[in-house]
Amino acid sequence: MAAVLWVQVCLKENGNSLVSFAAKNGGPKRSKMCSKLSFSSGSLALSGTIANPARSSEEKVYEVVLKQAALVKERKKPKEKSLDLIKIDGTTNWDLLNEAYERCGEVCAEYAKTFYLGTLLMTPERRKAVWAIYVWCRRTDELVDGPNASHITPKALDRWEKRLTDLYEGRPFDMYDAALSHTVSKFPVDIQPFRDMIEGMRLDLIKSRYMNFDELYLYCYYVAGTVGLMSVPVMGIAPESKASTESVYNAALALGIANQLTNILRDVGEDITLKFESNHIVSFHYIVAISDLSDNVGDGDSARRGRVYLPQDELARAGLSDEDIFRGKVTDKWRSFMKGQIKRARMFFDEAEKGVADLSSASRWPVWASLLLYRQILDAIEANDYDNFTKRAYVGKAKKFLSLPAAYGRALVGPSNMA
Repeated sequence: MAAVLWVQVCLKENGNSLVSFAAKNGGPKRSKMCSKLSFSSGSLALSGTIANPARSSEEKVYEVVLKQAALVKERKKPKEKSLDLIKIDGTTNWDLLNEAYERCGEVCAEYAKTFYLGTLLMTPERRKAVWAIYVWCRRTDELVDGPNASHITPKALDRWEKRLTDLYEGRPFDMYDAALSHTVSKFPVDIQPFRDMIEGMRLDLIKSRYMNFDELYLYCYYVAGTVGLMSVPVMGIAPESKASTESVYNAALALGIANQLTNILRDVGEDITLKFESNHIVSFHYIVAISDLSDNVGDGDSARRGRVYLPQDELARAGLSDEDIFRGKVTDKWRSFMKGQIKRARMFFDEAEKGVADLSSASRWPVWASLLLYRQILDAIEANDYDNFTKRAYVGKAKKFLSLPAAYGRALVGPSNMA
């Protein structure tokens, strides 16, 4: 969890592409630099699948939580794999690795300014690891939401997943992969949340409606809750915490779900506008970290593919349909529906709050800042009389700055002495 990544990364703080991908023809090419680096990492053994249709989405996701928590328990003191520090062209592997991490930091600084500042509160080791995770998440998001999105196919995502497996096995393709490869060799980060995020990208290629909240919950986990599971091993749990590892991971997961639900509710109006503007184009997506990261979350582009991220059965029970949404008029039925959706999102924020105090002291402030700032978007929707068709709910700069001292005050409170 953390200013991110317990928090989630808005993978679209601006519209520029981070990197280009070999999506159309063939797989990615291994860079010269990464042919020099080779890492050995564990964590693949606990990778499972969550595809049993007999279980609810929450049960499927909890299985992943248990596996990640078990991995952390097994590696309370991660065993760092040795690297051969052989000089190549006068440069050692360590020099190249440090450069890889610096590149990741530069990406964070450019695309996620507030998030980047939050990472500076962390220890250097954790800071670099978070940068590496952020960059991988952003690149994954750009596969379906970047300049080459129209060329992305399921096979391209399959190749991206193969590349993920390679970096977990110590075979990175480029500098950014090298940083993540080293990170997962040092921290007990399971591969499954990364695979599940890719699965969320696959859904964006084939699925445009969510029949009920169970379906939507799984999607929110794929594209946002996964980030919490990726980041907690790096953020660290306070040594004095008596909470179970599973409960801390559940809180991180809840924050990701809450953020994504908030994105969906905030961006309904943008979805409609883009729907009408792109009737003849089937031409989306993501989530956040701190304040300015939330300004460009990609769900507003989702209508370009005709997607509606609201539970269809709940819309029907409220007497609403997709056509009502596209008309963009606030009615009593819409207000009643939105009240229920906002209440649910707040319940996930409440659940997330239970675990922040159990994070390491260096990680608590940026996480609290992110949580408090993002939660206020729901307040803004209410202040707009639930008009998320023509008014964009946002947190003004003054409120953002006022939230920081409040977040700092909460961060001073460590784990409860209660078991």
